[in-house]
Amino acid sequence: MSHWKRRHHGLYQAILPANVSRFIPGNQVTLLQNGEAYFPAIEAAFDRARHEIYLQTYIYENDATGQRIADALKRAVLRGANVYVLIDGYGSKDLPRSMLDNLRADGVKALIYRPKISPWTFRRKRLRRMHRKIVVVDREIAFVGGINIINDSEATGDMPPRYDYAVAVEGPLVDVIRLSTRRLWSMTAWSYFRKGTVLDSAPPASTSAGGRMSAAFLVRDNIRHRRDIEAAYMRAIEQAKSEIIFAHAYFLPGLDFRHALTNAAGRGVRVVLLLQGRMEYLLQHYASRALYGSFLDAGIEIYEYRKSFLHAKVAVIDGHWATVGSSNIDPFSLLLSREANVAVDDEEFCATLTHSLKRAMETDGLRILRDNWKHQPAWLRFMSWLSYGLLRSMMAISGYAREDSRAGNDRTSAPEE
Repeated sequence: MSHWKRRHHGLYQAILPANVSRFIPGNQVTLLQNGEAYFPAIEAAFDRARHEIYLQTYIYENDATGQRIADALKRAVLRGANVYVLIDGYGSKDLPRSMLDNLRADGVKALIYRPKISPWTFRRKRLRRMHRKIVVVDREIAFVGGINIINDSEATGDMPPRYDYAVAVEGPLVDVIRLSTRRLWSMTAWSYFRKGTVLDSAPPASTSAGGRMSAAFLVRDNIRHRRDIEAAYMRAIEQAKSEIIFAHAYFLPGLDFRHALTNAAGRGVRVVLLLQGRMEYLLQHYASRALYGSFLDAGIEIYEYRKSFLHAKVAVIDGHWATVGSSNIDPFSLLLSREANVAVDDEEFCATLTHSLKRAMETDGLRILRDNWKHQPAWLRFMSWLSYGLLRSMMAISGYAREDSRAGNDRTSAPEE
């Protein structure tokens, strides 16, 4: 352990408050960028599975990738593994019933989280989705990140694949992730009148050697962990000394979060945001840009990723604390959805992620300069604030704006990936 790490290790261990999962030592956390790294990794893990597999995803698409994963799950069932798949009812609303029937016929236990959806209601109950992307195989390895089961090349047409991240975790944190994943499956199974209840038998303890990294598993739910992910971010920002780098597909932080970032910039911390540059959802695209002016005035650097669709949900702070997961910095993720992130306290891991992010900014990002932004066309300013206002109104109609005044009255929500 380096001198810097020995000196500051306790500080970053103390970043998370008591109601947030604590850092656990002895893990190996490996960064996976895009589907080209993620899908071969989880497929290989499925082919090693001897006892059980959990897969939880917001989107499961009926494409070549979805079929590839389904085939790997079937092979695991044929070897005697118990396989549990949980998909979100809204994110996977276009998945044909026939594919679910085929999975079940192959012996996969597949359930839908909140299958009843309606495009004509903004009620909070319907907005609370399962946005997590988690895989756990036996008690050996877990994957957490922002990558859905979808062909990330085909979905972007002629553009390069979506830009996103996940992590592979080996070591004692796997049991923490497994327990959380198992609980959500069991809760959903009970809502189906015990259909697909988890078997009582548990795999043997992991034989993986793990590693030397400290890591924590952070979840957001609507019961005990309503603010764990947001609290982890806020504490890390408040403790930052030198550099904050965020890469987020959807970035609509509330007032407290924005103040934390501008305060950090004010005390000399370099704050860098890598945000979505291509329009995928019109309202969200323009609403997020309504906040650019205040960020730029505070000295925060903004880059827009233009090469393809940015779907990353990651951060690195002081080259020592990092998080990778499913949670965007917007009210849907921070106060409504079930999310999951892994936080890592390790210089080597942070250096790898930082290098990847800075390379994306330099080669595929466009820096937004303050002077240029101030002279943007009037119609663009109008569209930005109109979109921002519309999203605020949508959340007010849903009752969300009254849910928690501490969140800031100007938070908004938008479609999720």
